[in-house]
Amino acid sequence: MTESLAGVLAVVQTPFHDDETIDWATLREEVEWIFNQGADGVVAAMVSEWLMLTDEERLRYMEHLVAAADRRGAVVVSVGAEWTGSAVRLAKAAEKVGCTAVMAIPPVSRGLPVHAVLDYYRAIADATTLPLIVQDASSYVGSALPIEAMAQLVDDYGPEKILFKPEAMPLGPNFSALRDRTAGRARIFDGSGGIALVDTFRRGIVGTMPGADLLRGIVPLWQALRQGDEARVYRIAGPLCQLVALQMQAGLYGFLAIEKYLLVKQGVFRSTRCRSPVSWELDRETAREVDRLFEWLLAAAAP
Repeated sequence: MTESLAGVLAVVQTPFHDDETIDWATLREEVEWIFNQGADGVVAAMVSEWLMLTDEERLRYMEHLVAAADRRGAVVVSVGAEWTGSAVRLAKAAEKVGCTAVMAIPPVSRGLPVHAVLDYYRAIADATTLPLIVQDASSYVGSALPIEAMAQLVDDYGPEKILFKPEAMPLGPNFSALRDRTAGRARIFDGSGGIALVDTFRRGIVGTMPGADLLRGIVPLWQALRQGDEARVYRIAGPLCQLVALQMQAGLYGFLAIEKYLLVKQGVFRSTRCRSPVSWELDRETAREVDRLFEWLLAAAAP
């Protein structure tokens, strides 16, 4: 099953109506657009405003993603929760509706000892037959997971069951540390918007999970990396990394604001609305720089 968990898996952004209810029709159009850009699958996770959705909305979201993907690629959904029971319930629901894999961040509302975090992940892993992607999102939420704890899960369950999306800084050295601790067995996805994709690719990742907004740069970059086209790699990576740097400066809501702005710019979304309250909104000067960099990115990624 893990053969399908590779390549470019795009994290969807959630479109909202003015009353902040989910725009399911636009979500389906977004998934169609994602596959048309050459992505290998879709993911519902942090920048899907997943923590701002109710459990009932998450369950319905899973159904919509599986239906919209229509067997064209992987469907991964986040099941992370503050209570282990909620995470287990969501994981079982994901398996029932036909998702390819589940992904989970650890609880973020309180610090936990390592043994408690491991027990949490073991409960999720044991709840279904699906692969579990362990996500360390500590670059913008929660605390970093120790390399030894992540490696222990591979030792316990094997690399077909447990995969990783580590986003603790520094990205590249942490990837290498996990790779080396598991003797190359760990299957690792790049995250953090793709800002370190070139570096992490050289360290042996199996794929990347960027936001959908930059797929017109990420997909060609992934192809260039696989083909060993160094000139094209660095031509695309320049503007891409500068765009992601702008997103990262405001944390999660920096990603949300700019990603939705770019999806509207590309005709995928009709609104940049996020669920309130928000901690940062895109200002005009940043938007102008985003516009300049995006045009540079499209030119760099052109065949």
